[in-house]
This record gives sequence, structure tokens and C-alpha cells, in this order.
Amino acid sequence: MPLVSVIIPTYNRPGLVAEAVVSVLAQTFRDFELLVVDDGSTDGTAETLAAFAGQVTVLRHPDRRGVSAARNTGVAAAQGEWLAFLDSDDLWLPEKLDRQMAFLKAHPEYLLCQTEEIWIRRGVRVNPPRHYQKEGGDIFAPSLERCLVSPSAVALHRRLLEDYGPFDETLPAAEDYDLWLRLTWRYPVGLVPQALVVKRGGHADQLSRQWGLDRWRIRALQKLLAEPALPELHRRAARQTLAAKCAVYAQGCEKRGRLAEADYYRGLKME
Repeated sequence: MPLVSVIIPTYNRPGLVAEAVVSVLAQTFRDFELLVVDDGSTDGTAETLAAFAGQVTVLRHPDRRGVSAARNTGVAAAQGEWLAFLDSDDLWLPEKLDRQMAFLKAHPEYLLCQTEEIWIRRGVRVNPPRHYQKEGGDIFAPSLERCLVSPSAVALHRRLLEDYGPFDETLPAAEDYDLWLRLTWRYPVGLVPQALVVKRGGHADQLSRQWGLDRWRIRALQKLLAEPALPELHRRAARQTLAAKCAVYAQGCEKRGRLAEADYYRGLKME
């Protein structure tokens, strides 16, 4: 069995996903399998992936089900002890898996870790905002405000998803924020300080470019607060974050004339 299963979800990105696949196949670490989940693409993605026959396992949804379902399909088929994800618009540098698996071997106290990233926006390298600065160790509190774990940069032991997963398929966005909150109050996150992932953004089909994503983060926080075992210190911090996000989202709804929705989020109980 491979030590690592690499999972790439994709939808209608034939050129980008081909580059992502090539970046995985170029890894200096070789004990891995690569699974690409085609989430119902309607363009030339299937033909593009066929060129990698024998090197890549391609799984296909007949209809689009969303990135969470695509990742979950990959996890269900994976044979590796460790799981690593790569979004189809991102790339890995050749030593990404090598350094990450060496870190996990040297630090058995960690069951998940991530690397630093290089950010590219519309083809130009940019510095990530300071509030996206990655941290290692107990990162639950700073992760409440914004997602500080990148799916393309993370590797985790498969039993974390078996125990606390899967990705929530009812969330069309912020599904990674939801999962990392479930994990980071239970486990520390290791950090490999080298930038080994190229995170590419600025294209039109990115979910993060859409307004209203906070409503899915709000739902993730509500799910977190429904967890009976959540420690009280974490519960108080989550309530405060939920109240702040509800206020901001309600204000945005009001500006867009969505008054009933604004009233709902203003009156949401922080339980």
C-alpha cells in the first residue's frame, strides 16, 4: 500500500488540473498514489486526464456534486495511511511531500501538518496578508476568524477523517474551515516553514471571490457549538466569533436589500 494518497478534486479545469497532476508526479518522494476526482466536468477534462493513464487513478461523478463530495470520494478510495489534498488550480514544488513526510516522521506527536505557500494572483506573485500568517501548534483560536489551514498544503493521518470527518457536503463553501475547526480544537497542527505550495488565485471560478461566504462559516460555527465535548474556553471564543460574523453578514445583507435575511442573522442565538 502507498504511504500517502494524494487527492485532487476538479471541475472544468483541464489545463490547470493537468499542471497540478504534473506537479505531483514530479515529487521527489515516491511512495504515493494519485487520485483525481472529476466532479462531473462537461469540457475536455476527461480527455486531458486520460493522457495520464497508468500514473493516475481517475474517479468520476456523472453530475457535479461539489468539492466536498469530490474530496470524500477520493478519501473513500484512498489506500494510503496519510492523505494529502491539492486543489486543481494549485501546484506543489518537487520537495513538498518529501519535506512534509520527513517532518511527520520526526514529530510523531503531530497527526497533521501543513507547509508555507507562495501566492500568485492573476499571474503575479504577491505577499499573503499578515492576518493569513501560518502558525504551528494550537491554532484553534486564530482559526476561528479565518481559515488558516490550506487544503493544498496539508497532510493528515487518515484516522482523523475517519473519526471526525468527512468534509461536509451540505456546505457549498467554507467546507475546509468547518473541518479544520473540528480538528484544531482536538489536535495541534505542525508547520513546515518552507513555501512548498504555489497557491494560484484571481480566476473567475474561485468560490472565494463570491460575496456571502460568511453564511457558511456561520453554519460551521453553529455546528461547532453543538459539539457537547467542546471545552468551555473554546466555546466562549466560538460564540464571540459567531456574534461578530453574524453582525457583519447582516450588515452586508442590509446593504443589498436582503432585509429579512439581515433580521434573521441579527437575531440568531449564540448557543
